[in-house]
Amino acid sequence: MNDKMNNKMNKKAYYHLPGLFEFYEFYRVFLPLFREHREYFYEWCEIGSIYGAPDDCIWGGGRTSFGDARAEDVLELMQEYEISARLTFSNSLLREEHLTDRKCNTLCALFERHTGTENGVIIHSDLLLNYLQKQYPNLYLISSTTKVLADFGELLNEVNREKFRYVVPDFRLNKRFEQLNQMNAGQKAKVEFLCNECCWFGCKDRKSCYETVSRKNLGENCPEHRCNAPESEKGYRFSKAMTNPGFISVADIQKVYLPMGFSNFKIEGRGLGSAMVLEFLLYYMTRPEYQIHVRESIYLDNMLDLF
Repeated sequence: MNDKMNNKMNKKAYYHLPGLFEFYEFYRVFLPLFREHREYFYEWCEIGSIYGAPDDCIWGGGRTSFGDARAEDVLELMQEYEISARLTFSNSLLREEHLTDRKCNTLCALFERHTGTENGVIIHSDLLLNYLQKQYPNLYLISSTTKVLADFGELLNEVNREKFRYVVPDFRLNKRFEQLNQMNAGQKAKVEFLCNECCWFGCKDRKSCYETVSRKNLGENCPEHRCNAPESEKGYRFSKAMTNPGFISVADIQKVYLPMGFSNFKIEGRGLGSAMVLEFLLYYMTRPEYQIHVRESIYLDNMLDLF
């Protein structure tokens, strides 16, 4: 086997999974299964991080969080399994007075203290970026998909910012292979693709949608964002996401992205239920012949309520 072929086979995909606080009980069951029965899962994939936020965090963004797990318990679980924990603090409308928020600062101080595995913060606001770098320099930073970086030039500029370890582009750049392949190895290593977005590919209101969430997290009284996408009233459907032009399949990851030099893939789903998150993990990480084993282990756990 030549070196080129061997390098392709040795590439790993790192998944960044939703629900750090929101699905803590689910991960208490899933992570031991992932460790103890590694043969159930593709050898070429790993868990790069788990992201989320507790409820009532004014720095929060992207989705209105409902996570109620104790931060100390969450951090202990992540450290036990040597998984990076990411706080989703992607509010786009933060002002100077919001930086002193006690709850968010306490979380950052807690998650900055790690035992071997670094933790990070997903952010939108440059105001928050500068604050975190000064106050919590041991937390790495991820540029949020809420910036809606749908122009390749904008993505490249963001990737070139040394302050960010990872950048999540808008899902509509996922298949711009000719441009993506022009990136050098260091740039490719920083790109984290959003795989399973269900949002309408032609949506022009994505930023305003995220801003509504930001206003809600700040406690502002604002009208609901009215989504004008076709069939938006049906909510999220994984089957629908699979038909999205920006959808990244397991085959895409293996045959296209990994050989191109990309290795980071984000799974959305904080606002969904843990049963749906399980379906994502079955599809993206689990060998087909073992999916029933994983499903049974999760469903038959008496301590876990998926619905």
